[in-house]
Amino acid sequence: MTKIYIAGHRGMVGGAILRQLDARRKAGEQLELITRTHKELDLTDQAAMREFMHTERPDVVILAAAKVGGIHANNTYPAEFIYENLMIECNVIHQAFAAGVTKLLQLGSSCIYPKAAPQPMAEDALLTGPLEPTNEPYAIAKIAGIKLCESYNRQHGVDYRSVMPTNLYGPGDNFHPENSHVLPALIRRFHEAARDGLEEVAIWGSGTPRREFLHVDDMAEASLFVLDLPKERYDANTQPMLSHINVGSGTDISILDLAQMVAKITGFKGKITTDPSKPDGTMRKLMDVSRLGTMGWHARIGLEDGIAESYRWFLENYDTART
Repeated sequence: MTKIYIAGHRGMVGGAILRQLDARRKAGEQLELITRTHKELDLTDQAAMREFMHTERPDVVILAAAKVGGIHANNTYPAEFIYENLMIECNVIHQAFAAGVTKLLQLGSSCIYPKAAPQPMAEDALLTGPLEPTNEPYAIAKIAGIKLCESYNRQHGVDYRSVMPTNLYGPGDNFHPENSHVLPALIRRFHEAARDGLEEVAIWGSGTPRREFLHVDDMAEASLFVLDLPKERYDANTQPMLSHINVGSGTDISILDLAQMVAKITGFKGKITTDPSKPDGTMRKLMDVSRLGTMGWHARIGLEDGIAESYRWFLENYDTART
């Protein structure tokens, strides 16, 4: 029996990973899945994490917990974003090691790369230039998570891996009007505009930045693919202090084209305008996913189909998704 602790199982990514692991368990794999809600276990509390890890003694830890948000949230709460994410990573990774966990997977973010990184962004672009100012505190915390894993591997011989997803979306997303990422924010705005019969929707920025999106079910599948890779194969495709792996679809789309796609799916018939007074953020963020492709994994869910599924989930969960 393999005991797997999923930190952040109520989040969008952690929930998708939990669903896929539970499907494996029901199919006959000998798995015991361990979860705790935030009320049951505060990941920023070092003593609580120490007690939990030493009591449960998991064989594998998947760290999918993080404080996340869009440009507005990152600009408004920078101290919370760097502090909480650093504490989560330090406590989970160190206390896992102290409890004898030799296998761990940490999930990061594409914002770890410099603002001016060559496109598409390859893993070796890490730490080669200044970060995007709007989310620098969060990015520094996620970079620290990578280096924590690599340092424990280097000093203690454990097998701690990191995957860096592009922009994720899908069931369980955060559709908050101010603190959500661009795609769920657009889904909510266009849905409400269509419902209310509005004639116009203005989107933030110029509409020209390009973004890559990956369905959360693809991310969960890729995460477990990387976790399951034999260590020899993982090591053969990475470097000890450059060991993280990009996960993405390998294609991107302009924010304006994305808005038009969302408008079509939600049934909005009005005019779409841009608001250049609002920040654009990084002009392009496309991941180089060739390392993962060489290992044998590729995204399966197309963007339009994925958005349509995400919109259906939003409609079914509107009362809770809208807060």
